[in-house]
Amino acid sequence: MTKIYNFSAGPAVLPQPVLQQAAQELVDWRGSGMSVMEMSHRGAEFIGIYEQAVADVRELMAIPKNYQVLFLQGGASAQFAMVPMNILRGKTRADYVNTGQWSKKAISDAKKYCQVNVAASSEAQQFNHIPAQAQWQLDDQAAYVHITTNETIGGVEFHWVPDTGDVPLVADMSSHILSRPMDVSRYGLIYAGAQKNIGPAGVTIVIVRDDLMGHALPITPTVFDFKVQADNDSMSNTPPTYGIYIAGLVFQWLKQLGGLSEMERLNRAKAAVLYDYLDQTEFYHSPVARADRSLMNIPFTLRSAELDAAFIKTTEAAGLMQLKGHRSVGGMRASIYNAMPIDGVLRLVEVMREFERKQA
Repeated sequence: MTKIYNFSAGPAVLPQPVLQQAAQELVDWRGSGMSVMEMSHRGAEFIGIYEQAVADVRELMAIPKNYQVLFLQGGASAQFAMVPMNILRGKTRADYVNTGQWSKKAISDAKKYCQVNVAASSEAQQFNHIPAQAQWQLDDQAAYVHITTNETIGGVEFHWVPDTGDVPLVADMSSHILSRPMDVSRYGLIYAGAQKNIGPAGVTIVIVRDDLMGHALPITPTVFDFKVQADNDSMSNTPPTYGIYIAGLVFQWLKQLGGLSEMERLNRAKAAVLYDYLDQTEFYHSPVARADRSLMNIPFTLRSAELDAAFIKTTEAAGLMQLKGHRSVGGMRASIYNAMPIDGVLRLVEVMREFERKQA
């Protein structure tokens, strides 16, 4: 097997022990004679997988009892519509903070269901920072405040939790969920696509406070109603069973590793390796304000964009894959999610140093 390090922003690298266990159980899950992909979602085998996954993520994230955990479909992008559909609760306005491309998409969809107040934005500065809360202009009639806590494309991350008082805080945590401990009780609703830190594409986790359910707009399709899904254990329709199974294996891997505090320690160590190098060279540049740098997605540029193609060719030859930046911003991006070992980041810096030396 060719040894590579996969820096893809998503679908992203998965833990090797998880992939190995899934491979062993692919055809015959623990003597059942069936693959998990073949199991009825109503059968005892899959119900056990599902219940264990829910229990493990509740433990890992210390999710309070008055929150429901849902495993849904449609990716985080479906939540751009499902959030306003479900939690406007008779109101017609909502606050959004615009910190990047995914915030913009959430804002665009929300406008179909309510009046959106963009409480703060860093777009004029090319999304290179998180606006300080003192700059926010919140609407006192807003049903909720929405933030994207880690922008995958721009590489900015909330390292603090906004204070929104009694107004529910809603967070798209797709690209850094499970990367460190987070106080779930500070949020009314958290959602995240699985394909970065949870599992394969096709699963979306939604963590929603009980009092925010049961208020869906009349136009809301049944399968998009949080209360309906919660009442049916995420099985109002057939759930993404195999994705939930893989997510459950990832949760168990995180527990065996030592939980989210240990995961944060490892993630900070990995990020420091790359950021420390970027800060001491003039050949490469990090565009993000230091206080708001993501631990998961690290964009950077070279001295000249004319060198980009040669850099990608060099890194791919070294087994460092998917480092090209998003098409909307260019440059490079190293996504170093939970499953990326520190050896991969060390190897990346080694190759970057050598490329710089040869271009000097």
